[in-house]
Amino acid sequence: MPIDVDAAYRRYGPLVRRRCEQMLRDPEEARDAMHDAFVRLARRRDDYEPHALGGLLYRIATSVCLNHLRTRRRRPEDRDQELLMQIANAEDPAAQGLARHWLDRIFAKESESSKTIAVLHYVDGMTLEEVAREVGLSVSGVRFKLRELKLHVDADLEAV
Repeated sequence: MPIDVDAAYRRYGPLVRRRCEQMLRDPEEARDAMHDAFVRLARRRDDYEPHALGGLLYRIATSVCLNHLRTRRRRPEDRDQELLMQIANAEDPAAQGLARHWLDRIFAKESESSKTIAVLHYVDGMTLEEVAREVGLSVSGVRFKLRELKLHVDADLEAV
C-alpha cells in the first residue's frame, strides 16, 4: 500500500522541520530541505512501508540536510555546524566504513522506534518529555527503550 504523503506531511512535518532547522541553522534553507525530504518520499512512496514512517522521514531529512551542507560554500558559523560539515564532507573511506560498521552492528537488532528515540535524545539533545511527545510514548516508555538499547549495546561491546 503506498504511503499517503499528505497525511505524512501533516503528521511528521514539524519533526522534519525541526530536524532540518537543527542541522542547517537557517529557517529558509530548513524549509526548503523539509520540502525536499517530502518530495523524496513522494517519489518513492510505493517503495516504503508506512509502519515506520517517522524514523524513515527522520533519516531522509538528515540525508537531505547533509547534502545541503555539502553544497554550502560559506564558512560555518559555529562549532556544531563545522562538525556537521566535517561529517558531511568526510572523505576517508576507512573511517566512514568503520563508523558505518559499528552503527550497523549497534542498531542491527533494534526496532525503528528505538533507533529514532536514541537519535532524538542522544544526538539531537531532546529531553525525555520531548522525545515522548514526538514518538507518541510515555516518558517511562522512552526511558525503558533507552535502557534496553544501552543494555544491548553494552552486551555487544563486551562480546568484542
